[in-house]
Amino acid sequence: MLKIINGGIETLVEDWPGRLGYLGKGMSASGAFDNVGLGLANVLVGNPSGEAGLEITGGFLEAEFDGDHVIAMGGSDMQPTINGQPVPLWESIKVGAGVVIKFLHIGPTGFRCYLAVAGGVDVPAYLGSKSTCIFGSYGGFQGRALVEGDEVLFGEPSADLAALAGRKLKEGAVPQLTNELVLRAIPGPNTCPDYVTEEGMDLLFERVSKIQHTSNRSAYRLEELPDSFFARADGGVGGSHPSNIIDHAYAIRGALNICGNTPILLIADGPTLGGYMCALNVINADLWKVGQGAPGRDFMRFELSNQDEAIAARKEQKELLSEASLA
Repeated sequence: MLKIINGGIETLVEDWPGRLGYLGKGMSASGAFDNVGLGLANVLVGNPSGEAGLEITGGFLEAEFDGDHVIAMGGSDMQPTINGQPVPLWESIKVGAGVVIKFLHIGPTGFRCYLAVAGGVDVPAYLGSKSTCIFGSYGGFQGRALVEGDEVLFGEPSADLAALAGRKLKEGAVPQLTNELVLRAIPGPNTCPDYVTEEGMDLLFERVSKIQHTSNRSAYRLEELPDSFFARADGGVGGSHPSNIIDHAYAIRGALNICGNTPILLIADGPTLGGYMCALNVINADLWKVGQGAPGRDFMRFELSNQDEAIAARKEQKELLSEASLA
């Protein structure tokens, strides 16, 4: 068990790929914002890569273990300590009863750190997932972020703790975090020439845009686009602004919604439908990078991709999130 002393800015129980199959009911998938950080931490402690762990956003989580466990951390380096002593990311560590783990704030790169524990977080699955949807207040730990006094339970490890401790990743397997996220993306469904000018689409794939401070697990907002981006003067029967269309489903996670002149990347807890156009979709294998983008600090750039590249990249990521990544 892990007793929460300080829940930090926002600490959630999340798994991967989240709550699939309910977009038609208006329920987003949720799940780990950075599935690579969570997945590799899980592999290090002998869990399936999609097992539930703790997603620590911004930092400042502090908690105490009540027994023997093996843990691993991945994602942004929040300078974690155990009983005041620094501990590394990307390797499995044995902890005992009374051990206090503490995270500081984010470093120069990244925004989320993941804590995996051998056996995974033991919370009831809701509609097939342990993930938290904070906007709907369901799933995870009572449908909310962790707070002081919460007691988080864990499942049974896959092997003896002695065998799981001390595992590390191969050289080259550790994800590299940057302040400019390069996201491969496929145009559509609402693109040129009907909705966007050719010059407008070129602009989407050329410019570097700052992530706005209003971003969260539902949407990452970017800098506004010029009026010349749009191929229409208005939305016709959809509405007065050219970004308006008749309601349709959003292809989350990864759809770039254009709401007015603001591009909004819909991600983990994003809306499932609406009346605005979607100009492109980030490929699944690059979505983890978005979770490490710090609002108000980092930047985002789209790189033209295609279906074949997206499929190949997803296969490569599946191979990465396995024991083949262990040293």
